[in-house]
Order: sequence, then C-alpha cells, then structure tokens
Amino acid sequence: MKILRITPAFLRPLLPARRKDSHKGDYGRVLVAGGSRGMAGAAILAARAALKSGAGLVTVACPESERQTIARALPEAMTFGGACSGGAFTAAAAAQVAAFARQKKIDVLLVGPGLGASPGARAFVLRLLDILNIPAVVDADALNAIAAGPRPFRPRTAPSIFTPHPGEAERLLGKKAADRPAAAAALAAGTGGIAVLKGAGTLVCDGKTILKNGTGGPALAKGGSGDVLGGLAAGFFAQAGLAKSFTRETARSSAALAVFLHGLCGDLAKKKFTERCVLAGELLDFLPAAIRRVKR
Repeated sequence: MKILRITPAFLRPLLPARRKDSHKGDYGRVLVAGGSRGMAGAAILAARAALKSGAGLVTVACPESERQTIARALPEAMTFGGACSGGAFTAAAAAQVAAFARQKKIDVLLVGPGLGASPGARAFVLRLLDILNIPAVVDADALNAIAAGPRPFRPRTAPSIFTPHPGEAERLLGKKAADRPAAAAALAAGTGGIAVLKGAGTLVCDGKTILKNGTGGPALAKGGSGDVLGGLAAGFFAQAGLAKSFTRETARSSAALAVFLHGLCGDLAKKKFTERCVLAGELLDFLPAAIRRVKR
C-alpha cells in the first residue's frame, strides 16, 4: 500500500476562510458522548478541542451524575445527561442519546473519551453505534468496548474515523501490531472506516493509501492528549462534511488535518514548556499558531 507524507500543502485547502455572513450552524454540530466518575476530564478536553477547531455547536452527552461537573468546566458547550449507574452510562442511555442526537440534528458523533470500562458503558457504546448511524469519530473506551464485544464488528455505513493507540489497536486486531502499515490497513478493513493508528509517525489509512504524519513527539506522551486529538478530528470533520458532504474522503482529510495540527501543537508547546512539562490541556493554546503555519 502506498505511503504518502502529510504536508502543509496537502492540508492548506482544508482550512478555507470562514464566510463573513456565516453563522454557527454552518460549522457543524458535534456531540461528544463520554465521561464517567473520575474521568470527566477526558470528555471536557475532547469537547474543548472540537470547539477550538471551529465547530459551531458542541454538546457533551454524559452520565447525568457527572453533568454538573462538565457543565461548570466548559461553559461554551451544552450538556445532556443520560441514564447511569455508579457514575457511568448504562445501556439504557444509548436510546436517550440517539434520540437527542436526532432531535438536535447532530452532524458528527465523538464517542469514547472517559466512558470507562463498566459493563453498562460498554453496552452503551455498542448499542449507540448500532442505532445512531451518523458520521462518527470512535475513540478511547469506545474502541475497547468494540474489542470486547461480539466479533466480528459490523462495519458502519456512515463515514467514520477510528483512532486507536497501539494497545487499543492490538485489542481490536487480536494480535500484535508490529508492522504498523499492515496494522493500519487491517484496522481500516475491519472497521470499514478511516483508521488513525496513533504513535510515533501516526498513520491515517482509508484502505487504499496511508498518510504518515511527521509532527509531534514525546511532548504528546501524556494522559488527555488523545482526547484532544479526538475532539479536533470531530470538529474538523463536522466542518468539512457540511462544506463538501460527509464522505470517506472528508473523513480522511479531516483526520489528517487533526493529526498534523495536534502534533504541531505539541512541537510548539515543547519550545515553551519542554517535552516533559506539556499538559494535554495546554496543546490547544498553540492551535492558532499551528493553523497559521499551515496556511502560510
């Protein structure tokens, strides 16, 4: 499979100027389904990243017990509370979240950040992905739910982005992912979506070609970094989909844009904080500078 490098020239057309007469509805409605007791921060980071990417409206669907915590931390986002037990979603929340998504005409679903590994949360993921067939970014604990669930996973028909780190990729594949290009291709085939195999030299695979990223490094090796990436991917996908329609191509280009800018934020942040001291929540402070670099 052909491997191409992600470059600013490739990404530049994906950052068009925003029209002067536009409004928030023009830039996408993103629903982040995530959070649980002790891991609300993951949903907060992901939602903030989706907003910072330029998405017009972002809502966090979380366990009702964690709703107040998330709402206080993120005044720019809306919240929706679903059925829960012990601070985590139950399977019953899937129908509630799906109905909310349809009512609010959500464009892109991001599911996974901070959901936890309880049986209820895992059942919630599988049920939600089954009954809510809209464009999606599937990340973190949602990937582990898929890996633990019935096999084989039924590929989604709506264009989707799957973002496993190496450990999650191995659980999805049921084997070691020593050959990263081969693993990315297998993930794309198994999920029916765009596979983003994270790690040094993150790979974005649509099943036909692989895009390799050259930005980022040890500054990103910290909890929460992946949640920021998931939010960026969802936000960029919502904007690209509304502008050009939701397809595998807009999913692939949005994933590539998110991966490159996420890594570049880490590169810029380490110059100020060193590779050791960068926090995931600080990455978004460098997104404007990263976008300007790509535009130049």
